[in-house]
Amino acid sequence: MITRLLVCAALLWALGAEMAASATGESAQGFEDKFRQLDEIWPTGNNYRTAGGEPGHAYWQQKVDYRIQASLDETRRRLTATETIRYKNNSPDTLRFLWLQLDQNRFKKTSVAERSLVFPGGAGSLETPAKVSLTDLRRQQYLADADLGYDMLEVKGARGKALDFVVVGTLMRVDLKAPLKPGESREFQIDFAFNIVEENAVWARSGFEHFPDDARTGGNDIFLLAQWFPRLAAYTDYEGWTAKEFLGRGEFTLEFGDYDVELTVPADHIVSSTGTLLNPDDVLTDVQRQRLKAARTAKRPVFIVTEEEALENEREGSKDVKTWHFAAKNVRDFAWASSRKFMWDAKGYEQEDPAQPFVMAMSFYPKEGGELWKKYSTEAILHTLEVYSRFSFAYPYPVAQSVNGPVGGMEYPMITFNGPRTVLRDDGSRTYSLSEKMFLLGVVFHEIGHIYFPMTVNSDERQWTWMDEGINSFLDRVAKREWDPEMPWGAEPRDITDYMKSENQVPIMTQSDSVLQFGPNAYAKPAAALEILRETIMGRQLFDFAFREYARRWKFKRPTPADFFRTMEEASGVDLDWFWRGWFYGTDHVDISLDSVVKLRMDTKNPDIDFARREGELKAEPGSRFTAQNSVEGRTTWVQRNPDVRDFYDTNSQFTVTNKERNAYDDYLAGLEDWEREALERAVREDRNYYIFEFSNKGGLVMPILLTLTFTDGSTEEVRLPAETWRYSPHRVRKILVFDKERELTDVVVDKGLETADVDMSNNFYPRRILPSRIEAYKAKQGNNPARRDVMQDIKEDRNAAPDGQGGS
Repeated sequence: MITRLLVCAALLWALGAEMAASATGESAQGFEDKFRQLDEIWPTGNNYRTAGGEPGHAYWQQKVDYRIQASLDETRRRLTATETIRYKNNSPDTLRFLWLQLDQNRFKKTSVAERSLVFPGGAGSLETPAKVSLTDLRRQQYLADADLGYDMLEVKGARGKALDFVVVGTLMRVDLKAPLKPGESREFQIDFAFNIVEENAVWARSGFEHFPDDARTGGNDIFLLAQWFPRLAAYTDYEGWTAKEFLGRGEFTLEFGDYDVELTVPADHIVSSTGTLLNPDDVLTDVQRQRLKAARTAKRPVFIVTEEEALENEREGSKDVKTWHFAAKNVRDFAWASSRKFMWDAKGYEQEDPAQPFVMAMSFYPKEGGELWKKYSTEAILHTLEVYSRFSFAYPYPVAQSVNGPVGGMEYPMITFNGPRTVLRDDGSRTYSLSEKMFLLGVVFHEIGHIYFPMTVNSDERQWTWMDEGINSFLDRVAKREWDPEMPWGAEPRDITDYMKSENQVPIMTQSDSVLQFGPNAYAKPAAALEILRETIMGRQLFDFAFREYARRWKFKRPTPADFFRTMEEASGVDLDWFWRGWFYGTDHVDISLDSVVKLRMDTKNPDIDFARREGELKAEPGSRFTAQNSVEGRTTWVQRNPDVRDFYDTNSQFTVTNKERNAYDDYLAGLEDWEREALERAVREDRNYYIFEFSNKGGLVMPILLTLTFTDGSTEEVRLPAETWRYSPHRVRKILVFDKERELTDVVVDKGLETADVDMSNNFYPRRILPSRIEAYKAKQGNNPARRDVMQDIKEDRNAAPDGQGGS
C-alpha cells in the first residue's frame, strides 16, 4: 500500500522516531507498565546484601564441620554411622536450637511427601478404566514392604550427655543446653542408621541397584549414597532457619564446612567420594597408585581399574572390609559411591589458578557402561571444566567425578551420579543410540556444571530451583554446542515455544515444590531466557562480564534472585527490570505480529506536483468490475451516446490545479522559517521512501523487535528495535523507517533467526507466507469394548508355553 505523508510546518519529526499514533490501541486494553522497576518488590539493600547485588560489608553465613565414621553392610543393604558436628554461629543472632535435615525420612510411609501424593490426571473427570503405571505400582508395593527412613537416632552433647531433640518429618530440632551466642561454636554427636532404598523402585536420587545376573552368587550391587547423614539446615539473613519439609523435588539448602569421613566397605569395593583420599596406601594396590600417577599427564584417560579387573571382582566377593578415608575442605555436602563392579579411569587437568592448579577428572562405571563411558565420560568432565571456568571461575576442588549407577543425573561436591548405559545384544556386543550418547554427554556437562552452581555459588535450591537448574542449563547448552553443534541438542530458544504458549504453567520464581511442568519451568525456560539475554539483548561482551562478576561475588556464598538480577544490571549498565518481570515473574509468551506495512511518499506541497501524483495513484487502482462487465456486454454510457452535451468538468477534474492552490503554496513557503524550508526542500529533493510498520504484542511479553528487510535490488538489512519500543504502548506500536528512493521494500520478516522464542511465526511475515509443515496418514484403532472381540475365533487359540520362572495355567 502506498499513501501520502503530509508535513506540518510547525513540526517535522526527527527521522526514525516513532509516530505519535504509537500509543493508539491502548485505550481498549488499558495501559500496563511492563517497565515498572522491580526495586519496589526486591529487598531493600542492607549491610548483608547491597542494593547492587553484592555481599555487604557485614555479610555472614554459618560454618558446619563434620567428622563421620560410616559402615556399609552390603548383605543387609544398611548403613550405620556416627557423626560429630561442630557448628559455628557467625550470625548476629543468639540460637537456642538447631534444625537438621533428615532426608531419608522422606521414604517413611507417614511422611508428608508420601501422604500428599495425588492420583495422576488432574482434576478432570476420571477415565474408565482408570490407569496406573506399573512403575507406580512397583513403588507403592516397595514402600509398603520396606522399612525405610532413620530407624536409629541418638543425639549427644560434647560430654556425652543426651540432648533433647524432636523429629518433624524430614527435619529434626536439637534443643541446646545453653544458648549459642554470636561467634560461638557448639559440638555434638549423632548416631544413626537406616536401610538403603532400592533406587529403581523408588525415585530417590540415591540408593542401591541390584545386578542379579552377575557371575557372583546372589549378584552384585552398586551403592550411591547421598542425603545419607543428618545435615544442618541453613540459617540465613533473609529467612532465618530454612526449615522446610523435603517433598522430593525441591533440593537442598546447605552450609559450607570441612569434612573428615571414614567409609568402611567390603574389601573388594572401589569407592568414589567427595574429597581427597587420605589413605591410598591402605586401599589401593601399588599398580593402581602408579596408574593414578601416570593419569596426571596422560593425553587420554588411564584405567586405574581395568574392565578385566572389574569383571574379576564381580565373580568373587569378599568377607573382609577396608576403610577409605576422605577429607574435603569448604564443601556444602558429601556423597559417595561403592561397588565391586566399578571400572575406574582418570585424566589430569591443569588450570591457571594458584589456589587449585591441578584437578583429577575420574569416572567410575560397571561393564554396562561399555565403550560409551570409556570414550566420553572423563573427556566430558574436562570439557565442562573448560567451558564453565570461562564463564565463572577456575574449578575450585581437587577432583571431579562421574559415577554410573541407577540415578539418571544428580550432583554433589566433586562427585556426580549419571545414568546412561549401553545395551547388551544377543551377539554379546554392547551398542548405544545417538540419543544415549547425547544423554551421557549432556548429563555429565550438566551435573559436573552443578559443582559450580550451586555447589560453589550456593543458591537456595529448595526455594528457587531456577537459580541452579536454569543457570546451569544455560551453561550446559554452551558446552553441548561447543562439543558438537551438529548434534540435535534441542538447545535453542525456539525449542521452548510449545511450553511458553501453554496454559498449564506458573512463573519461574515459583517455589520448587509448587512448580508445574518442572523441566520446562526450572530448566529450559530460564536457560532460553539467559541465552536470549546474552545473544540478542545485551550482547556477549556485556553479558559475560556481568555473569562472571555474579559468579565471582557469590563464590562460596549464598545469593538470592535479587542478587543475581541486580548484579547483571549493575555490572552491565543495562536496565533489565522489564526482562526479569516478563520472563521470571510472569507467564506471558513472545508473539510479535507484524500486522501491516504502509509505504508513504512525502507531499511536496506544490499543487502541480502533488495533484498529478494523486491522479496517477487513482488511475493505478483497479477499475470497477461493474463498468468492465458492461463493456463486455457492449453497453454504452449516456455520455457516449450524447456527445453534444458537454460542460467544464468534461475537460477538467478534481485534480485540475488552479491559481488559488498555487497562491496558497507560495504563501505557505513564505511563512516558513529558513530551517523549516531547508528541511522541506531536502525531503522533497531526496524523495525517500517512508514505511510505517504496525506491530501487535499478542503474547504479552515485551521483547526487542528483530527485522530482516529485503529490497527490490535483492539486498537485505537487519534492523533491531529495542524492547523499550513498547514502553508507552506494550500491546501495539507503530514504527517509521526511512530508506533512500532507490531502496524499495519487497519483504519483511520478524525474528528470522528464531532468536526470541516467538511462538507463532505465521504472523511474522509481510507479505504473509504459506508455511510448510507435515501431514501423516494413520489407521483408526478399535476401542477396548469387550463385545468387539471375536470370542468364537479367539477361543480356538492354544496357550503359549510360559517363560522360564513364570507359571501358567
